[in-house]
Amino acid sequence: MSPRSARLARLSRSVTFSACHRLHSKSLSDEENLKLFGKCNNPNGHGHNYKAQILLSDSCCQVTNLRVLPLQIDPVSGMVMNLTDLKEYMQEAIMEPLDHKNLDKDVPYFSEVVSTTENVAVFIWDNLQRLLPRGILYKVEVHETEQNVVVYKGEETIVK
Repeated sequence: MSPRSARLARLSRSVTFSACHRLHSKSLSDEENLKLFGKCNNPNGHGHNYKAQILLSDSCCQVTNLRVLPLQIDPVSGMVMNLTDLKEYMQEAIMEPLDHKNLDKDVPYFSEVVSTTENVAVFIWDNLQRLLPRGILYKVEVHETEQNVVVYKGEETIVK
């Protein structure tokens, strides 16, 4: 009997959460904020039903700029990762801190960071990185609306 080759797969899961926020930068005047953010700068804020989708894969491609490599399906469990564990990680990293919250007032991270969808994606990435096995988080996608989607893959640059 010949040895069976390892099977590979990528794993994606999504959650939906509701939150409100106000786009407002402390670095700008009230007039500059209104000009930049328009109606999203409303002092009373506004809300969204966000969708956060994550993709788990082999992150070696982030270092070498190669294609996204899948993870090996465990021959015993038949899984790349236990979905119950992934659900719990996403509950802790996304749902508990963000769902039905005022991002600017209830989430300490956003007291100094403008609560744009880009920064929500970074927040989710950082939270998941602390919980997931090292090197498997490939992408966080945050849908603010059907038209506005941010994709974050952990990229950073040095700010001068």
